[in-house]
Order: sequence, then C-alpha cells, then structure tokens
Amino acid sequence: MPKQIIVSGATGNLGKDVVKKLTALGYGLHINVREGKTDAYADNANVSNYLAELSNAEQAGHFVAEAIINAGKIEAGVLLAGGFAMAKLTDTSDADIEQMLTMNFKTAFHVVKPLMKHFEANGGGQFIFIGARPALVPEAGTGSFAYTLSKTLIFQMADLINAEGKSKNITATVIVPSIIDTPDNRAAMPNSDFSKWIPATDMAEGIAFVLSDTGKKLRQTVLKLYNEA
Repeated sequence: MPKQIIVSGATGNLGKDVVKKLTALGYGLHINVREGKTDAYADNANVSNYLAELSNAEQAGHFVAEAIINAGKIEAGVLLAGGFAMAKLTDTSDADIEQMLTMNFKTAFHVVKPLMKHFEANGGGQFIFIGARPALVPEAGTGSFAYTLSKTLIFQMADLINAEGKSKNITATVIVPSIIDTPDNRAAMPNSDFSKWIPATDMAEGIAFVLSDTGKKLRQTVLKLYNEA
C-alpha cells in the first residue's frame, strides 16, 4: 500500500505544489478542507478530503482520527497551514499575537497531538513543518513580531518532538524558506528579484526528499532553502 500522509494547508499556494509532487510519487494524501473547498483535488484519486478547521482542536482531532481509519496507518504529517502579518512589536496587539499563534502554531499542534499518539502506537512516523527565517535570525523579524514569535514555537515543538521521539522512531524536520515564490508574495513585493526566491516546486522537492527512504534517516533536521534571498 502506498505511504499515507496527512497534509494541512493543501489548498494554499505551496500546498498545491506539494500535493502535485507527492501524488506523482504515488503517496496517498489526507487533507483538511474548509467549507467551499470540499471539491479540492476531486480529480485526484490519491487525495482524500476531510472537512475540518484546524484552529479547532476537536475538529482537528476528528480529522486525524478519520484519516487513520481510512488509511489504516498514517506515516507522516506535512503541516503547511499558516499565515503572515506585518507589525513591529510596538504596533502589535494581543489580538495580533493570538491570531498568529492560532494560524501558525495551533493549527499544527492540534494535528501533532493525536498524530503523535498514533505514531507511538505504530512504530514511528515523521512530522514536517515549514519554518521561517526570522525565527532563526531575529533581525529579520522585527517588522513581523507576532508572526516571528509564532514561528519560533514551531522550532521549539520540533525540538521537543525529536527529544521525546528519539527512542520511538519519531522525527520532526523543519524546512525553512527565505521567501517562497508565490503569486501572493509577488503581489506584495512587486519590485523584488524573484529569481532569488525559492520556487514552491523546490519546497515540494525538499519535502519529498525528507519523506524518501534516505530522508527518513535524517535526525533533528533544519533544512534552510534560502537560495540568494
């Protein structure tokens, strides 16, 4: 049976390239969708859709549980869901922080928690997260305080997963782009040199490598796909 993988954020700009790459490799994907997008990838036999809002812990738990029932065994979680907002520390409100924590941390945590239990009971598994360079280079994050703070928690969660999963064959990898070349980012920064950014297809290739037989052997991994940006 093909490897079965949960993918969040699969209908986003990066998600579309990840779905295309992973289904081309024969993986079975289980994705969450929102109202109005329930027909996403309807023409792709390797993709199964589940209606779930991952900011809601109960809905996320049902999503993972249903995916496990349908797949029999989930071997990896590729967690792409997230969002971005600009604002310096002095311009950031409590609501801004809560929004970024929900979009970038809670949507991942709500999937990680039940999936971690599944991995522990079934001989291991992989988590793949999307990081952010400002969380590693504070000078780059001063203009996006809440976003950077939320992404910092992704690295901490990956470290804790790796510490707890070391003896259980459970790993967490964080792939860190500089700027992903997407239509939204081009529209937001029209005067940039797009050739220096990271194509979403390259991000998909990186994820596919981590899921490969060789990539599965990586441990405590942070992959920086910066190109020249």
